[in-house]
Amino acid sequence: MFAALARRVFGSANDRFIKTLDKTVEAVNALEPAVQALSDQDLRARTDWLRGRLEKGETLDDILPDAFATVREAAKRTLGQRHFDVQIKGGIVQHQGKISEMKTGEGKTLVATLAVYLNALEGKGVHVVTVNDYLAKRDASWMGQVYQFLGLSVGSIVHGLNDQERRAAYACDITYGTNNEFGFDYLRDNMKHRVEDMTQRPFNYAIVDEVDSILIDEARTPLIISGPTEDNSDLYYKVDKLIPHLVDADFEKDEKSRHVTLTDAGNEHIEQLLRGVGLMKAGTLYDTANISLVHHVNQALRAHKLFARDVDYIVKDDKVVIIDEFTGRMMEGRRYSEGLHQALEAKENVSIQNENQTLASITFQNYFRMYPKLSGMTGTAMTEAPEFSDIYGLDVVEIPTNVPVSRKDYDDEVYRTAAEKFKAISELVEECRARNQPVLVGTVSIEKSEMLSEHLKKKKIPHSVLNARYHEQEAYIIADAGVPGAVTIATNMAGRGTDIQLGGNVKMRVERELADVPAGPERDAKIAAITADVEAKKKIALEAGGLFVIATERHESRRIDNQLRGRSGRQGDPGASRFFLSLEDDLMRIFGSERMDTMLKRLGLKEGEAIVHPWINKALEKAQQKVEARNFEIRKNLLKFDNVMNDQRKVVYEQRREMMAADDLKEEVLSMRHEVVEDLIGRYVPEKAFAEQWDTKALHEEVLRIFALDLPFADWAKEEGIADEAMRERLVEAIDRKMAEKAANIGPDLMRAIEKSLVLQVLDQNWKEHLLNMDHLRHAIGLRAYGQRDPLNEYKREGFEMFEAMLDRLREQATSMLSHIEVRAEAPQQAAPAAPAGPVIENSGIDKNNPATWTNLNRNAECPCGSGKKYKHCHGQLTA
Repeated sequence: MFAALARRVFGSANDRFIKTLDKTVEAVNALEPAVQALSDQDLRARTDWLRGRLEKGETLDDILPDAFATVREAAKRTLGQRHFDVQIKGGIVQHQGKISEMKTGEGKTLVATLAVYLNALEGKGVHVVTVNDYLAKRDASWMGQVYQFLGLSVGSIVHGLNDQERRAAYACDITYGTNNEFGFDYLRDNMKHRVEDMTQRPFNYAIVDEVDSILIDEARTPLIISGPTEDNSDLYYKVDKLIPHLVDADFEKDEKSRHVTLTDAGNEHIEQLLRGVGLMKAGTLYDTANISLVHHVNQALRAHKLFARDVDYIVKDDKVVIIDEFTGRMMEGRRYSEGLHQALEAKENVSIQNENQTLASITFQNYFRMYPKLSGMTGTAMTEAPEFSDIYGLDVVEIPTNVPVSRKDYDDEVYRTAAEKFKAISELVEECRARNQPVLVGTVSIEKSEMLSEHLKKKKIPHSVLNARYHEQEAYIIADAGVPGAVTIATNMAGRGTDIQLGGNVKMRVERELADVPAGPERDAKIAAITADVEAKKKIALEAGGLFVIATERHESRRIDNQLRGRSGRQGDPGASRFFLSLEDDLMRIFGSERMDTMLKRLGLKEGEAIVHPWINKALEKAQQKVEARNFEIRKNLLKFDNVMNDQRKVVYEQRREMMAADDLKEEVLSMRHEVVEDLIGRYVPEKAFAEQWDTKALHEEVLRIFALDLPFADWAKEEGIADEAMRERLVEAIDRKMAEKAANIGPDLMRAIEKSLVLQVLDQNWKEHLLNMDHLRHAIGLRAYGQRDPLNEYKREGFEMFEAMLDRLREQATSMLSHIEVRAEAPQQAAPAAPAGPVIENSGIDKNNPATWTNLNRNAECPCGSGKKYKHCHGQLTA
């Protein structure tokens, strides 16, 4: 109570911060008349003038008023849009590395131009991150007009570009792209073998659009680049056919945590079924020999009992495509890991793609924390402010609307059954249509939107459906959603990027209706007619009460509800919103609806009646807060474990970059060789041990295996007064002499090139195996909690030991391969015309009868199978 009173008197902390920005806004406004008077050429020249001031030592903060005034005028001349004062404040907040929360329709896309232009003046590159390719392309060309007018270059990164096109886009002053494309480019760059093949520049500054969707909702799923493993599709199909035979008593399902496990009875039943089809010969399911079957059974069980078609995924073009639970969009190219996607493909009887092994991975949290400066914008971030602060160090600032919001938000209506709820929604839609009021109905899944669509079809109410199935037409469907009497059903409205404007969207209508009409008087006349028609329809929609937003249930996140609600009442327009719920909704069912159902029956609630009370809203908000807190913990936990991997990733990627940038790795190779010697001497010729205690036989075998050197260690050990130091020196001298002779025979330049290529290959191979081992460790480490040990500490400790072991293996393998490698000139074949002989690298440790020994063979060498082809075109061929 006292806090509320204090806020009324002094204003909130947010209000006080916004007030501090007034002085800067006044400085920008004061420059407007002078900037307005400039010619286009003089306005463009301000970019070079501002860059000159930065070069002389001024800071971005010093030139901010001039830069913002320049962008405001350029936007007026190119887009016909002038930044409001509140938008200038949003731009300042973004430049300061904070998140600006701005309501839907307040022009976030235009606001970003201010901070983007200012930060691009340094010439280090600015990334604008969007949620999909459509928005990346649209914003790059739309807002690109402002930047190009002022002499800055603009690029966009979308799916399907080659490396050259990507490199050109990243070299621009401003680069638009999706979070996935930026993240995957970073991983791909760190798998390249030459610096000039890399596409990204060092990170500088990023603005994330729909920052809550990208940094919070999508942060639960890491980005993974993977390569195929062996084909197990037949086993998935066979196991899948057994799951429908299980009964309810065979498994326990926890919907809150999305877990399903077999009971003791279920284990016996599935073992019986597996024996019946010949998949399990002996023992129990959990015997070591059957461990692969456990994996397949568990994933098939999850696919059948936890994942629903048209809710979690859709089937399209013989593929299972994941549906993003927050945006309702298809996530093309994304796959569930650990065989779950294959289990879903078997369930839906589509082609099963091979399981994959991780080659590189990173979480969005760790990717975006690499930017020295990060900011964001969204309509809904305040509910997640603690997480933004805790994980990313980002503060959230709520920017006031330009015109006060006049939308009416009604209390929720709660029905006992879903059927009653849908009936009430259909009746309200009918009422709105009768008075020409546009309606937007939000659902949480494709299944629910199609169910509601059936209800409306029965009532013969025309409507549009927007979900992952009709993804391509989404911009046009949304553009028409504000037309009087229009009814639009949408699966989640997060980050749609297109405004619902009352009366319709002039720009979209011109694009669609006049696509074939060339420029000229006829086109101008038609544009004027469309504009007049939209204005007339806007008047009708305003008189009918503006856009009515109806939600068919509460989402587990308050932000998604707020995003849907925020579609109505944009820029001071009237509007209304109402949420319809039933006790059969997921949120209500999982979080204690049984008690409420009993209470409603006791109160004598009849069929078709609803309970409406502010207390219900409060109770639901509490349930949502619980879910949000749980999801925050999941993401925080994911990050804690990924931080262990991230430390290792940073070391490996930094080493790789240094190696690629170096002219040669002569010193590094020498150092590796000497460290391998140190390790061998320490193991077999311990310090302060007598010569009789040395294991010279084992040392001889290891030196022969690793260095291909036959040295008389046993004879040396018999020499009087010999010490471990002398053994070390003789070994080092012999190896260094051998490698110097090899370099002289091959040629120093070619030897350096071989060293560089080989060390990078060995590093990549070991890193790939290390990632797989860390994956396995991560999945098993949770069981340590049963032994009263902290899984995170165990993961850190064992992960560090595994990383050290990987580095030891890397040194030994690289040294061994370089010691064994031979280069010979390939003789020209008789039948072929004479050609200059090229160097072919051969490994003398290859057994032609044992393909297992061929993996270390150089890819340009002749294949040992006798085909006459190069290894890389024969048995060493890579599969995509």
